[in-house]
Amino acid sequence: MELTLSIIVVWLVTGLVIGGLARLLVPGRQRMSILLTMLIGIVGALLGGIITAAILGPGHAIITFIVALIVAALLISATTHRGYARRRGYYRRRSPRWLRW
Repeated sequence: MELTLSIIVVWLVTGLVIGGLARLLVPGRQRMSILLTMLIGIVGALLGGIITAAILGPGHAIITFIVALIVAALLISATTHRGYARRRGYYRRRSPRWLRW
């Protein structure tokens, strides 16, 4: 496996596209900036490229793109706050009905 600078630059540029597509794949609202989305896309593209090159060897562009997209979607899903926790003040404890007039 030989990684050259040009291959890494291609993964970086592809990572910008992958970040946007991965954000569309993850359901729900993500409260993250565009910069963080691009950064996660670049990391996903690099990890996907390295994983694919280690398993299959270089030269599998479509499989590398799909693996990088899956990795980036998993990273976005892991880094976003889903909002499953209770919000402050949303579930107020109410007094019993017989105490209310």
